Amino acid sequence: MRYLALLTLCLSLSAQADRIKDLTNVAGVRSNQLIGYGLVVGLNGTGDGANISFTGQSLKSMLSRLGVSVDGVISDFDIAGTQASNLPVDNVAAVMVTADLPPFAKPGQTIDVNVSTIGVSESLRGGTLVLTRLRGVDGNVYALAQGALTATGVEVNAAGDEITIGVPTSGRIPNGASVERMVETPFLRSEHVVLNVRSGDFTTAKAIVDKINDTFGPETAQAIDGVSIAVRAPTESNQRVSFVSMVENLEVTPGEASAKVVVNSRTGTVVISRNVRVTAAAVTHGPISVSIAATNEVSQPNPFTDGQTAVVQNAGVAIEEPNNKMFLFQPGVDLRDIVDAVNQTGATPSSLIAILEALKTSGSLRAELVVI
Repeated sequence: MRYLALLTLCLSLSAQADRIKDLTNVAGVRSNQLIGYGLVVGLNGTGDGANISFTGQSLKSMLSRLGVSVDGVISDFDIAGTQASNLPVDNVAAVMVTADLPPFAKPGQTIDVNVSTIGVSESLRGGTLVLTRLRGVDGNVYALAQGALTATGVEVNAAGDEITIGVPTSGRIPNGASVERMVETPFLRSEHVVLNVRSGDFTTAKAIVDKINDTFGPETAQAIDGVSIAVRAPTESNQRVSFVSMVENLEVTPGEASAKVVVNSRTGTVVISRNVRVTAAAVTHGPISVSIAATNEVSQPNPFTDGQTAVVQNAGVAIEEPNNKMFLFQPGVDLRDIVDAVNQTGATPSSLIAILEALKTSGSLRAELVVI
């Protein structure tokens, strides 16, 4: 059998049970994004330089807060009308600092931070992030970041050649931020614990509700819709944590996903789910190849005539059409038959995509066609 592309076949014979914790998320228990603006110092001449005015301004403001006089080091205005800086900022880079604050994070705990340049700095390798406030979407400070960067990217310039490995303009500081404020969560205050199904499906939601009610008693869980499930839980914090732990470790059989055919037109990758069906259809595949060959000949006149020598152009046209037979899809044909039939035509990945799109357009493909 010839394979047209990297074809992934989801052919599980029977649905397997999964834990509820692998199928759902607890509402309100999520991470929060933090962002901050800071300076990285200690660079080996790979900073922003004097061309980025806000880097010099930020350095001036930081030094002023530390009691260092910087009067006279800021010039008036350059030709472009922007304020230029005379501060030595070749070893300084302006950066954006981002981090994810995990749920239930307490003050004093540490989290990882990511640091990326926003100016013209060429590399953050060897730099140190100066104390930076990390704020949430509400504008409050939730963490403070500082420390030496770990930048894996390397950039080398020599004799006009440049080699870059990785991304030297971004780095990471493991445990580089200290949490200063806790994010309030409704987990301990709400009357119900709400479970949100990651892949919204009414069958999966019903299966979870039935499993919880069979284990802990009727009316313990109620489905709000195809995504959310409200579960009655103890009000005392220790009992609630223990209860949620028992619930999330229950095993249920989720509903099968809807039939889909996912096509990546750039790489020729085709993924067909197990539930794909095709109604009765006839398909033929065979591109026509036309070749034209031109030959130039010289025509000579007969002796003792008034004719003239002339160039004559001859062309030969050949049409080649593969003798691929039409194959027929019977009603209700399953995935394996589809793959076997398409493989028999010797179709290329692009031809397979065209066949699937044609089947979908004709209404024979009983699945959602997703092209990425």
